[in-house]
Amino acid sequence: MASSTSKKLTPAQRAASIMITLGAERASKVYQYLRDEEVEQLSLEIAKLDRITPEEMQSNIEDFYGLCVTQKVINEGGVLYAKDVLEKAFGPQQAADYMERMSKSLQTRAFDFVRKADYRSLQMMLQPEHPQTIALVLSYARSDQAAQIIVELPREKQIDVVERIANLDSVSPEMISIVEDTLSKRFANMASAEQIEVGGVPYVAEIVNRVDRATEKYIFERLEERNPALAEEVHKLMFVFEDVTKLDDFAIQRFIREVDSKDLAIALKATNDDVKDSIFRNMSSRMRDTIQQDIKYLNNVRMRDVEEAQQKIVETITRLESEGQLVIARGEEDAIV
Repeated sequence: MASSTSKKLTPAQRAASIMITLGAERASKVYQYLRDEEVEQLSLEIAKLDRITPEEMQSNIEDFYGLCVTQKVINEGGVLYAKDVLEKAFGPQQAADYMERMSKSLQTRAFDFVRKADYRSLQMMLQPEHPQTIALVLSYARSDQAAQIIVELPREKQIDVVERIANLDSVSPEMISIVEDTLSKRFANMASAEQIEVGGVPYVAEIVNRVDRATEKYIFERLEERNPALAEEVHKLMFVFEDVTKLDDFAIQRFIREVDSKDLAIALKATNDDVKDSIFRNMSSRMRDTIQQDIKYLNNVRMRDVEEAQQKIVETITRLESEGQLVIARGEEDAIV
């Protein structure tokens, strides 16, 4: 299909190749509609783009055209009309792909100001709001922003907001527009009249993975009291430092190459023997001896420092997973074979 080859390129590279195809004059007109940081990022990608095959360029152009057509028919006739037109034009599979990608694009437009805001300003704005409103807004925030906001909330409100985010399924565009209007005074209309999926358990897991360990432990303790099923569901989707024992040897060796040896020594200072064994057996004897010596001479290490070091390593592991460089098995259905 047209999009299969273009997907070998990153989204930024695909955008850069389209700008090159347009030519300097047309590209400069497109630049007028972009934010400064977008212009900077796009210009950098154009500069870095070395070679692209004619097949990749043609595939990318066709893919871009398909997305433009999708945008147009959605705007003019709505989602059901667009689905019918696209299936006739591109076939069911390609039409579904375009619809899914355009849907994600439309979803990210809501609360755009939230994703650009610094978390302190966001925290001040949301502090007096009802937990349901906070949950809705954080479902559109970046997960790092949401984690910071949740840490700042009163303890009881933390649990309430986490539960509400997990239980968010779909919210009417009208409701989103009212909340967005009230909080930002800058946005009035939603891009789609369809129900928009927000929040959910996976997003809660991503948020909790980013908060500090003390907040993580508190959230799970309270969730297990109030909603054991939700706590278990979130936990299945998370990765905590002790889950290193569930990684295969390749994954452990991969993240060891990526993390700072000092962070690794501090993280292992106060963990269980199973975790230590899993990591040490995947090191060279020289590195293992060095880390063990570092651990031995680490004195007066605060538990907070240990937890911060463990969190850094967890973030590295989850990043490597998102980049496809290692696999985290989550449950029996994800067992590595």
